[in-house]
Amino acid sequence: MSKLLFNEFEAVTSKQWKQKIQFDLKGADYNENLIWKTNEDIDVKPFYHSDEFKDPLTISNTKATQWQICQSIFVADTIKSNKKAVNAIERGAESIIFIIPNETISLSRLIENIDTTSISLYFDLQFLSDKYILQFTDLINKENIFFHVDIIGNLAKNGNWFSSLQEDHHKFETIVNQINTLSIDLSLYQNAGANMVQQLAYGMSQANEYLNHFDSTLEKDKKQSIKILFNVSVGTNYFFEIAKLKALRILWNTLALEYGFNTQCHIVVTPTKRNKTLYDYNTNMLRTTTECMSAILGGANTVCNLAYDAVYHKNNEFGERIARNQLLILKHESYFDKVNNPSDGAYYIESLTNQLAEKSLELFKNIEVNGGFLNQLKEGTIQRKIKESAAKEQQQFDEAKEILLGSNKHPNPNDKMKQELELYPFVKINQRKTLIEPIIEKRLAEKLEQERLKKED
Repeated sequence: MSKLLFNEFEAVTSKQWKQKIQFDLKGADYNENLIWKTNEDIDVKPFYHSDEFKDPLTISNTKATQWQICQSIFVADTIKSNKKAVNAIERGAESIIFIIPNETISLSRLIENIDTTSISLYFDLQFLSDKYILQFTDLINKENIFFHVDIIGNLAKNGNWFSSLQEDHHKFETIVNQINTLSIDLSLYQNAGANMVQQLAYGMSQANEYLNHFDSTLEKDKKQSIKILFNVSVGTNYFFEIAKLKALRILWNTLALEYGFNTQCHIVVTPTKRNKTLYDYNTNMLRTTTECMSAILGGANTVCNLAYDAVYHKNNEFGERIARNQLLILKHESYFDKVNNPSDGAYYIESLTNQLAEKSLELFKNIEVNGGFLNQLKEGTIQRKIKESAAKEQQQFDEAKEILLGSNKHPNPNDKMKQELELYPFVKINQRKTLIEPIIEKRLAEKLEQERLKKED
């Protein structure tokens, strides 16, 4: 019946649609009025059509029905952090990220009373020690347990190796052989102001450094058994962020095939800090909600929300509960766990995905031709390119072309925040000697907020 109904209408090509639009524009230029260019140098068109795709659209293998609600916990005290984790799980968390600051933390005690068969655990180590991990052989290689150790990510963020290039790589090789996990952190680039093409390309270049290192040392079966973990931050460019995550899986599949590694990857997503604000802070909840939606629709395995007050408050039960409840509402009341691959087949998203993947691959190849990621970090090329992108975005914010409600648009002059600050919310300048220039995270609203704080009574 439905086929007969649709057969009454002739198919309309994209060329015919464009001709109709141009007619309705009455002489106005189509490109100038209806096409806009992003910071990634992508032209966004007013409509997308199936005849613009040479190949049939494929179905991705992501399972949006299986995404997990996650909570991050900084472990200052083992017993307190364990109780906090157990409580978070009782209140709906399905996975926990433990940030481990030093070697005094007992992982075995940290996870007491936590069912590791149903709850995923991520250990983000802020130090480098193969001996430390060897203590917990009972946790190694369990399906739901991941160790985050990223020596190049640490170099990019802090400007120094943990010890030295040789020693870090030696320990890292030992650790990877123990834990069967490679972890790459892309969130630094997002939070520092890199555009999406740069985020993807730098992430792949960073991963390539690891794959190249292990290519000759690991057997074929070992390569296939290694779990690949990507930590990613997403912003409020809704459809582009969905496409970014889809493009990441395409790029990883392409790169992994070249080396014979496992082509599947595990993506943990957190909302970006770059667009979060001090003033009118409740808008942060709106931003993180759409960002988490992008993460889910883009195929994230795990979503760890950012508390609305994370910029200026210490970790607190209320902020963490609200962040967790946002995800609970998305999963259990908004039905974001009912459909797999929900963004597949949307011409707009598929087009963005392909363009982001192609442009990122082009930049990746350029990096490799010019010596690779580590070499370009040492030369300062990566840092310079990120600074240029961040400056461009900052100018858009300063000119109110990039809008953050409550900050550079419709600010509330009666808003007072000076007495609310428990954390220093701006870039901290720490004079120290570094091997390379570190990549610095910075929020868009920092300068504006500093000026407002000075004017407060």
